[in-house]
Amino acid sequence: MSAWASVNLPEGWAPAAGSLAGRVIVVTGATGGLGGETAKAVVRAGATVVITGRKVRALEKLYDELVALGGAEPVIHPLDLESATPNDYAALAEGLEKEFGRLDGVVHAAAHFNELTPIAMHKPDDFLRAMQVNVSAPFALTQACMPLLTKANDSAVVFVFDDADLVSRAHWGGYGVSKAAVERMAAVLHAENGKGSMRVHALLPAPMRTALRRAAYYGENTLERPLPTASAEAIVYLLSGAGVDARGAVLDIRNTH
Repeated sequence: MSAWASVNLPEGWAPAAGSLAGRVIVVTGATGGLGGETAKAVVRAGATVVITGRKVRALEKLYDELVALGGAEPVIHPLDLESATPNDYAALAEGLEKEFGRLDGVVHAAAHFNELTPIAMHKPDDFLRAMQVNVSAPFALTQACMPLLTKANDSAVVFVFDDADLVSRAHWGGYGVSKAAVERMAAVLHAENGKGSMRVHALLPAPMRTALRRAAYYGENTLERPLPTASAEAIVYLLSGAGVDARGAVLDIRNTH
């Protein structure tokens, strides 16, 4: 049974240009579909975005796109969630402290999904990779950043959920298991930080045009799905002061148009 209450975006809400002004936000998986759109939405809302990922050239391309938006200069911090150690996460937090003296949000947009496969045929390495990228890395990054996040007047950690009924079905393997673990980890984190300055949030996105969906849904024309723009804008809501009303809940935007 899920520990999460479900909430919706306020009627007519739209991201305002300065809703994240002065804030510093880390986005993982920034070279992916959701991560990239989130980084752009965060910059449009006035924040400084720190983009992480393992592909430096892709990060540099995104950096140029972000600079072209005309907001605060973004920061590239290469980070391979498959192999990163606690020291790597500590170095990121120390770098943020040194450069900005603050951190106002972390968006866990990175996800590992290889293919639909039955448990009996699931490659152990791939199962472990899903658990590492989808569960262990968000834990380690959040923990390393908590001193900065809790020092802020108002901060937010955003986890991305998936449809629990869907990913509990046959062949969802390590990805399905990892998403259940993320739900529980975020619930525990909220239980421990329900009243401080650091808010814990979850987003349940609508189906969107991403590489993960293309890999999971054979036969579907993923190009017919919308870009992750609506999900990225919903993340801006959670990161902003307005998101306090969705604290400790899952923001379900599957029926948002």
